[in-house]
Amino acid sequence: MRKITQILFIFCLAPLVAFASGPEMKLDKAPIHPADKLSLQRGAQAFANYCLTCHSTEYMRYNRLRDLDLSENQISDNLIFTGQKVGELMTVAMRKKEAKQWFGVAPPDLSVIARSRGADWLYTYLRKFYRDESTATGWNNLLFDKVAMPHALYQLQGIQSVAVKTVDDGHGGKHEVKELKQDAPGTLSKTEYDMYIADLVNYLVYVGEPAATKRVQLGIIVMLFLFAMLGLTYALKQEYWRDIH
Repeated sequence: MRKITQILFIFCLAPLVAFASGPEMKLDKAPIHPADKLSLQRGAQAFANYCLTCHSTEYMRYNRLRDLDLSENQISDNLIFTGQKVGELMTVAMRKKEAKQWFGVAPPDLSVIARSRGADWLYTYLRKFYRDESTATGWNNLLFDKVAMPHALYQLQGIQSVAVKTVDDGHGGKHEVKELKQDAPGTLSKTEYDMYIADLVNYLVYVGEPAATKRVQLGIIVMLFLFAMLGLTYALKQEYWRDIH
């Protein structure tokens, strides 16, 4: 009886917990194309220019980018700025202890960030930074409040600020909604920046599973083979049992 009472109590609290947490932010759909090698090449360039200084991808080697139709010379000349060799892992020189002192937390490795967070989350996150003088870095993020990461791409996107407005929740109540507004333009337009982020996210998805596209292609071939064998097997069965039936 006591156990049933506890269960009923939890069910009664559930709506209150949901109300207290407030409405969740809707994620924007990431327009990525894992088989688009040109997009992946642009994403690799964006990652090397803006992310690889702090964030490593320790499960990825530079020479794996040859799968994106990049030569070793192109990889060495355009994606490696630290004197590393093409066959080495994509690590950073920054020490975790020093990074923790500078940012409060060491920048995480991004090898599987797309698999843990999801492409839509990354696409939304990288477009929702805004100025916030109350934080240590001077930046904040609508999707990740009090994020320790500064906005490394602000020169491309420009500077945004947050505005708060009150809207009806559809149930007779009201809640506050934060919206971003552009205070200063960047070197890219909004459409161009969104495309830039889409390429970057596309690359991070690729890094999480570089063989994904080939695996899917191989799976289709295997399934077609099995279907073909199914027809042949059925025809063979009919031949064996023809005299009996």
